[in-house]
Amino acid sequence: MQNNHTLIIGGGIVGASLALKLAQAKLPVTLIDAHPKRSEKDWVDKLQQRDARVYALSLASIRLLENIGAWQKIATSGRKADYTQMQVWQRDGIGELLFGENELGERNDNNDGDDKANVTSELLGSMVEPAVIEYALWQCLHDPAISEYLTVIAGQKVVQMDWQGSQHGYRVTLSDNTVITAKLLVGADGRGSFVRRQAGIELDTLDYKQTAICCAIQTEKPHKATARQAMLPTGTLALLPLADITDADKAQPQHWQSIVWTLPRNQALDYLTESPRTIADKLAAASSYELGAISQIESIDSFPLTAQQANSYISDNLVLIGDAAHGVHPLAGQGLNLGMLDVAVLSEQLLHDFARSGGTLWGANQTLRLYERLRRPHNSLMMHSFSALNWLFAGELAQLRPIQQIRNEGMYRVSKIKPLMRLFTKKASGV
Repeated sequence: MQNNHTLIIGGGIVGASLALKLAQAKLPVTLIDAHPKRSEKDWVDKLQQRDARVYALSLASIRLLENIGAWQKIATSGRKADYTQMQVWQRDGIGELLFGENELGERNDNNDGDDKANVTSELLGSMVEPAVIEYALWQCLHDPAISEYLTVIAGQKVVQMDWQGSQHGYRVTLSDNTVITAKLLVGADGRGSFVRRQAGIELDTLDYKQTAICCAIQTEKPHKATARQAMLPTGTLALLPLADITDADKAQPQHWQSIVWTLPRNQALDYLTESPRTIADKLAAASSYELGAISQIESIDSFPLTAQQANSYISDNLVLIGDAAHGVHPLAGQGLNLGMLDVAVLSEQLLHDFARSGGTLWGANQTLRLYERLRRPHNSLMMHSFSALNWLFAGELAQLRPIQQIRNEGMYRVSKIKPLMRLFTKKASGV
């Protein structure tokens, strides 16, 4: 079975999900997590705090988490905020896209000329804090039923990788001098991937010269299970439902939102020097008081926005998944979902070729090449589409009158095309 062994570098959501898929299929896998080992108490303490960040999990990601047993734990915890509507609008323009609960094609003409097209009455996705997903995966990783097939090494980093030839794979040395051999090495170690760099795989990058301010806010009006996104001249402003975690929250539900506010870098850095109250007031104004005034603001943070794509997802006995392979603009909230699709496709191809070969073929080049053909073009399309949308709405060129007219007409027309709205919904769900 040593020849079928898989070593996954990176114990985040994507890496842990792949480890569970393989271990639950009774195939030996080792997961290396650079983060220190956590106890149950550590997790309980961490989850006492509300995280301003959330992942907008698509239906495809939810299904994968359900398949490996993690979604059931997330659902039981109550730390998720399902959304059944998605509202996208632009300031000073016509046309609004509203994916959601009412029957497709219902029209609502407002005095300001906005039009709405509704699609699907089903769940569109769920907003979940990163730590909530990580804790559910941690519980699954420690399931005694898979202990025979899964080894988790926490608190260690990879310091050396040596390729031993296609028949043997990799010899990997950890920071404590532990040596592990593996037929297949999986890089799931994030945007700065050590695995990618050591494999000599080049990276194409795009700096948007934007910074996102993220925080948690309590609003005057409830979010009503709606994910909102305003396309502003300065960048996108996303208001995403947060789960109600305290008794006070539950007494007045659906008033907490996660914010991702994209701004030109210098403007964002200036805002971050202001008081939390001033930031909250500016944020409410930027949203045109869509949900009224902001009564509380917590956990203000920021991060620079870039996109990146590995020139190759594979090498001999090596494959990249998640952020190690690609990173996109957060305007559509698809970063993690793309990584989860990587997990679904890679695990399916590995298990299919293993079964077809009678248990002799694992991580072969033809398997990895097929994974890359299925995932890299799709991820590239998503990355460039998000970049184009960002260019279309934000920046100096986006404010030119001809661009505004094209944008306004485009949103108005798209909102009227029911099959196209259905297609957008399907693509967003990942199913």
